[in-house]
Amino acid sequence: MTWDRPSQDCPVEVALAAISGRWATLVLRDLMHGPRSFSQLRAGLPSLSAKVLTERLESLVAQGVVSCSRSPGFPVRTSYELTPAGVLLRPLLVQLYRTGEALQREFTQD
Repeated sequence: MTWDRPSQDCPVEVALAAISGRWATLVLRDLMHGPRSFSQLRAGLPSLSAKVLTERLESLVAQGVVSCSRSPGFPVRTSYELTPAGVLLRPLLVQLYRTGEALQREFTQD
């Protein structure tokens, strides 16, 4: 059996799509510690522009791995947190981190 491209219903492709996009893994990492406001996320990722953070959050919400809630009143407070599907990404991100560390060690030995 051969394929000319990855299948969208392949579990590996689903998992990779959930963490794809520049900065997505770092946004998810910060949300692993609990709900965060937009300003808290910005403070934790100072090199990330507000525009790109907004785009990443919208994408993660659309994928169903992050939820967004807004409190009534003024000023409106927006909070982001992982959904149950987002929490499932934790072991994947931890393993990617560990693999990256091992690869860095391997590459620096050469």
